[in-house]
Amino acid sequence: MKARDEGVEQVMEMTGGVGADAVLECVGTEDSVAQALRSARAGGMVGWVGVPHVTELPQEHMFWKNVGLRGGPAPVRAYLPDLLKRVWDGTIEPGKVFDLTLPLDHVADAYAAMDQRRATKVLLRP
Repeated sequence: MKARDEGVEQVMEMTGGVGADAVLECVGTEDSVAQALRSARAGGMVGWVGVPHVTELPQEHMFWKNVGLRGGPAPVRAYLPDLLKRVWDGTIEPGKVFDLTLPLDHVADAYAAMDQRRATKVLLRP
């Protein structure tokens, strides 16, 4: 069983076999795009944020369940000031996203860890 199958199975278990109303896929691989599309309920929607690393869409996961796909580039600079304020004042806890923390001067190691799938998101500290 592939990891993407486990993820879909978990979503289906959590939703009583229906699937998620909405799924967010953020700059992922072909596997993560397929997982997002398979995790959506019939008539659900997948939001595609950023520029994914996909050359072809697995349309079979969309067509038969009438799953929609909408998206575009992530306008990070538009959200950054508000998000940083919320992180610094403790309104949101970004730590749940990061699975590796490195010093800022190890940024190349951080990108390598994500590229090699040793980390999903890396937190860089000054």
